[in-house]
Amino acid sequence: MVKGEEGPARAAARLTGRPVIGEPVVPGTPAEVTLRGGLVVMVKRGDAPGAIRAEVAGLRWLAGSGTVPVPEVLGHDERWLVTERVATGQPGAEAALLFGHALAALHAAGAPAFGAAPPGGPEEAYIGLAPMRNVPLPGADWPRWYAEHRVLPYLRGAVDAGTVRPGEASVVERVCERLPELAGPAEPPARLHGDLWNGNVLWGADGRVRLIDPAAHGGHRETDLAMLRLFGCPHLDRVLAGYQEAAPLADGWPRRVGAHQLFPLLVHAVLFGRGYAERALAVARDALTA
Repeated sequence: MVKGEEGPARAAARLTGRPVIGEPVVPGTPAEVTLRGGLVVMVKRGDAPGAIRAEVAGLRWLAGSGTVPVPEVLGHDERWLVTERVATGQPGAEAALLFGHALAALHAAGAPAFGAAPPGGPEEAYIGLAPMRNVPLPGADWPRWYAEHRVLPYLRGAVDAGTVRPGEASVVERVCERLPELAGPAEPPARLHGDLWNGNVLWGADGRVRLIDPAAHGGHRETDLAMLRLFGCPHLDRVLAGYQEAAPLADGWPRRVGAHQLFPLLVHAVLFGRGYAERALAVARDALTA
């Protein structure tokens, strides 16, 4: 941190109005900061324009569903976000089952349209470190919106970055062309977390799962589930069992997992290189033959 620049402790004190009694041990963010009275909070800096506003809007949209709990927002501005710290425990089968129920209820809370941003959230949002536009495509169903506003922009980005070779892009483009037949029965827009990998699933010490770092938007509910499968999740079989109890998925959903994984894999290909590009291409080939 540059000398004189505001750090997590000063930001937490300013945004909560409470003095800090414990400085972060490790520099950078997210950082744990202890406020007077012993309250421990998480402080995160967002350097990209609109990133904090998008995250706050997403957290509040998820919280407003009354389903999967999220950390309470205690203060924020355009650069800093202060939330409650979640006391974590060990993943458990019963917590996973309840998480599946709650995730199904979150999705059922719905969204105005595919691509809709959370209320108050910017159109120019983020998934991790990557920009992500939250803009509905007028009159479009999910296959068209997903292809044009999620998969193809990142395919172009991966080609431009050299992680997908121009001659390889056609297999992903064919998946996009065939999405109307590959996508299964039409479903209404779901309220998605949007970046539901295992690192954003916190197993609370109280036996309840909490979600952090959303890239929330209106989308297809199978996308969140595909993300959980992509990067692994403890007790995933129990999560899916709970989900199916609460809101059964349309027949054939396992065959559609790969199509839903294309977006996060291409995001990772742009951010992290060729390994993820190869995985995206393999998933695309499998989707065409599923």
